Amino acid sequence: MKRVYVNEEWCLGCHLCEYNCAFACSGLKDMAEALKGKPIYPRIHIEGNESISYAVSCRHCTDPICVKSCISGAFSVKDGLVSIDQSKCVGCLTCVLVCPNGALALGETGVMQKCELCTKNECGTPACVTGCPNRAIVFEERGEQ
Repeated sequence: MKRVYVNEEWCLGCHLCEYNCAFACSGLKDMAEALKGKPIYPRIHIEGNESISYAVSCRHCTDPICVKSCISGAFSVKDGLVSIDQSKCVGCLTCVLVCPNGALALGETGVMQKCELCTKNECGTPACVTGCPNRAIVFEERGEQ
């Protein structure tokens, strides 16, 4: 299965992946209308310091602990893609506690959100990948995790 990978040595820490993600998931056609003057809720996050920065997003684990630990059954796996049914999420944050990658965050409505590889917003290639000016984020198939 294709996944999002980050080449840390190329990441500029510019946060454009976050903005492109938030825009792609907004459902709006105009980026300025979707994001200007509003808090953004991306499903990918830049971490790091002055010497290194990198993007953190869901790794779509082969044996995801978030799915096993979700008390409401909001998480599921289909064809290797870990998804959240936000209508089932109760916002208990158990998934945040167990995720080894720090890939989950509260969304605008107070329920969990995570990268779902832009499958719900019909981008094709994830928006973080297409919006990365330095090509530090790639969408490709690699060996078994």
